[in-house]
Amino acid sequence: LSGGEQQRVALARALFMDPPVLLADEPTGNLDTATSDAIHELFLQVNRDRGTTIVVVTHNVAFAERMPRIIRLRDGFVEKDARRAIPAAEVTSP
Repeated sequence: LSGGEQQRVALARALFMDPPVLLADEPTGNLDTATSDAIHELFLQVNRDRGTTIVVVTHNVAFAERMPRIIRLRDGFVEKDARRAIPAAEVTSP
């Protein structure tokens, strides 16, 4: 399997277990833009529908800026903690 395929399988396995908290380390690192967008929408939907807390660690600024809350760390300290409302147009219904 390619790196992107491995990431999608790992995400599917994690979501199948229906955890209260999902830790995602660079979930879009090996994915193309369209698949990254789909993962972002999936995270929002899982959070909304299941109440799952999703903690994403990423260097992808564009991906991070679309999340409802961003906590930016620098040298082990919180540099920024910001929240934003998610427009209904960004959250697709099942």
